[in-house]
Amino acid sequence: MEKKQAAKLRGEHCLTIFVSYEFKARIKELAQRYDRTLSDMVRTVLKIGIPVMEGISEAEEKMIKEYVRLFRKFRQIKNLKDV
Repeated sequence: MEKKQAAKLRGEHCLTIFVSYEFKARIKELAQRYDRTLSDMVRTVLKIGIPVMEGISEAEEKMIKEYVRLFRKFRQIKNLKDV
């Protein structure tokens, strides 16, 4: 079977974001300190940050589910005591 490749359109891989002056200054400072381009630093920050953000989001989702489960359990116990 042949794998279909997605059509690569010019500019489709580009991303424009707006950040604060302070954030941009921090990234520029890191780029200068480690002799890298600003683009390389942004790519690196994104590559590192995405897995971290996924982990935080998964943990948050688990905590919310557990909180809801405990809340329902305590509500059932309270209802049983009221009877």
